[in-house]
Amino acid sequence: MGATARPEPTALQVKITLLGVSKPPVWRRLLVPGEIGLDRLHQVIQVAMGWSDYHMHVFSTDAGDYGVPDPELGFLDERGTTLSRLLSEPGDRIGYTYDFGDAWEHEIMLEEVLGAPPGELYPTCVAGRGACPPEDCGSVSGYERLREVLADPSDEEHASMLEWLELESASGFDATAFAIDAVNDSLRHLSACARPQSEAGVS
Repeated sequence: MGATARPEPTALQVKITLLGVSKPPVWRRLLVPGEIGLDRLHQVIQVAMGWSDYHMHVFSTDAGDYGVPDPELGFLDERGTTLSRLLSEPGDRIGYTYDFGDAWEHEIMLEEVLGAPPGELYPTCVAGRGACPPEDCGSVSGYERLREVLADPSDEEHASMLEWLELESASGFDATAFAIDAVNDSLRHLSACARPQSEAGVS
């Protein structure tokens, strides 16, 4: 009896959007291995979006909430679930919340299921827009207030906001900034999830 053929490796094209932030919106389009675990996907999101992984997170799905196992929170263990189990058809979506205090909510939408050509490195960012808000700025409303204060030198909080951000002037903060090369340089350091399993030497 012949050996069972190994399924061809796949890559998922997903768009991750930070909800509630506009002018400009903040989003990233990524290619990730279909079999990437949610724990690794969390690391990829942190790097691609520009967060610093200071706070807790959770993935919200129809099957339940996945995160770091914690008896008090009751999350399903994210280490035991792959993204392809949750997103199978273009248009499928799950949620991702980072920092339960500021509650930064993201939508992860599957755009395409692709073949994974040998030699291609994953994860990789193929497009994006907008700068990540500063950590601990107070969620969407706090970020809007931050931008208002920076834009108005007469605001009584202007000087203290510059000091908090460690900026010499408001020109040092650019809400439109997005450097795809820098994102991909950082993603390359996530070698543990860099390739679909069949390309990583697993037989």
